Amino acid sequence: MAADDLPAADEPMTIAACLGRWPTAPMRTELIHGVLLFTGDFDQRDAITAQRTYPGRRVLVNADGNLEIHPAGPGLPRSLLDR
Repeated sequence: MAADDLPAADEPMTIAACLGRWPTAPMRTELIHGVLLFTGDFDQRDAITAQRTYPGRRVLVNADGNLEIHPAGPGLPRSLLDR
């Protein structure tokens, strides 16, 4: 899936693109009620990658564009925004 905010698939990933898409700084990551929350502007491409990164867990992009990694369980996870 092409996007203007990422390098083309045949080009190397840039530091800016990597840090912008997958923040790893502690101030951009939180653990809330057992849910790992990455603050940023994520989309379904990121959710698919996160699903492979955290196998068995339930992943969603919430209404604010943040990435939530929920523990395994039945059905779809409920967003932290809905609690």
